This record gives sequence, structure tokens and C-alpha cells, in this order.
Amino acid sequence: MLKRSEKTQVIDELREKINASPNLYITDASSLTVAKINELRALCFKAGVEMKVVKNTLTIKAMEQDQEERGYTPLYDALKGPTTILFSEIGNVPAKIIKEFRGPKGERPILKAAYIDSDIFIGDDQLELLASLKSKEELIGDVISLLQSPAKNVISALKSGGSTIAGIVKTLQERGE
Repeated sequence: MLKRSEKTQVIDELREKINASPNLYITDASSLTVAKINELRALCFKAGVEMKVVKNTLTIKAMEQDQEERGYTPLYDALKGPTTILFSEIGNVPAKIIKEFRGPKGERPILKAAYIDSDIFIGDDQLELLASLKSKEELIGDVISLLQSPAKNVISALKSGGSTIAGIVKTLQERGE
């Protein structure tokens, strides 16, 4: 059992971790063997996702301190039973890891809830949606492609029709004389 000072320290560390991460996934990885947990940890590590087994009451206390600005209240119901939190800089990466890890027949880890850039997703049925979310980098790339697309079309049209335009201009000049 943790002493009060130890609990305070754990709460402070959790609070720091939670606030430093724009995205967190609350999962249930119970009933996985040690080998399977290690396999999941390895997948997370490769993808830059931190995996942490937490005590629910301490996690709620850590979240309560920043409730006003971050709005964690809907996550509290998910903090029951065995809990593992996945911390990530990119919102869709933990969902992709969970899907890959489960494979076609896997049941665990179960997604209890996710906090993605202040949006909250509750339930395992949200996993497909979360995995299909685009990262900020992907969205920025899409916007840049869309912005470049009209300019590229105009330039390629001018290049391909260059001789046609020149021909029209020459014909108009000759008519004028």
C-alpha cells in the first residue's frame, strides 16, 4: 500500500504525463499473458507510444486537477477495472497499434475511451473511427495538395496548349494587318 506522500508523487507524475500528451487511450489489457503484454509494449515503443498501467483512483485525482481546462469528466466512467493508458503525440497511432495487435481474432486490449486533442471517444466501437483519423501532418499534406492542384492544372494546361495559344495569337495578328 502506498503512503500518502507516495500517492501524491504518483498523482503529480501522472498529471504531468497526462497534460504533456495531447492524446491518450484508456484500455483494458487484462487477461493478456506476460508475453503478450511485452509484445504490445514493443509495438508501442516502436511507434513512439508510451504504455502505462495505472491505478484508476490516482488517475482520476490527477485528471481532476486540470478538469476545468481539459474537460476529462466523461473519461472517469472508463476508469474502472484494470486500466492501461497509451500516451501518444499522434492521435491515430494507438488505435492502429490496437488493431494490429488484436489481429483478426484478438479481443484485447479493449478500448474503454480515448482523449484526442480535447475530443472524447467512449467505447471499443470507436476503434475503427480512431484508426481512420488523419494525423495533423496528413491533413496539412492534404491541404497543401489541394492548394497546389489548381495551380498545377493551369500550368499544365498552358504548357500543353502553348502552341495553340501561340497559333491563335499569330492568326489574330495576321488578321489585324
